Amino acid sequence: MDFPTLKSIIEGLLFMVGDEGITTKQIAEVTGLDSKAVADALSELSREMTSAKRGIRVAEVAGAYRLTTNPDHAIYFERLAHSPSRASLSQAALETLSIVAYRQPITRVEIEEIRGVKTDRALHTLVGKDLIEEVGRAEAIGRPILYGTTRAFLDYFGLADLEALPDPSTFQDDDMLEGQTQALFEKLDERQLTLDEYAALDAEPDDNNV
Repeated sequence: MDFPTLKSIIEGLLFMVGDEGITTKQIAEVTGLDSKAVADALSELSREMTSAKRGIRVAEVAGAYRLTTNPDHAIYFERLAHSPSRASLSQAALETLSIVAYRQPITRVEIEEIRGVKTDRALHTLVGKDLIEEVGRAEAIGRPILYGTTRAFLDYFGLADLEALPDPSTFQDDDMLEGQTQALFEKLDERQLTLDEYAALDAEPDDNNV
């Protein structure tokens, strides 16, 4: 199989898998080629899309590759979607999520001590959105649930892994919680829309505030 054909096949596979993404190993299995050849083709395809200023890019998220929109065009996507990234999570939910993201694994009681308010409803919302999950039980009285972020969390914020979380220290803020929340909000606000999200734009009214 020649290199241009391989790149064309990979582009089609990326389109087909949508938000789920596909790994180099999976592409290698489908094409019958070795992982290095696939990785080289992926890199070349990504470079071509970037240099040609295409509206679609190849992005690696949580160890898998998928198609995303060109971040330089984000303002137009936000206009079309009526800023869905800002409306999708309330301030309370985002604060709670930032605590879990930066301090996981963590219990509900520990989250409430940091926020200073009850957080049951925010946790329920985040679990329902598959952004956080139970990752274990704490060695304490009652064995409280420990919460951590999910793979869907990485997808939602366009992160390759937890090490890619934005550094809250870059925000000039004495309150660590506010800094972490702001850092996460900035990441959410600038994230790229995926093909699957285009189909969902304005598909249903927002009822996610908590």
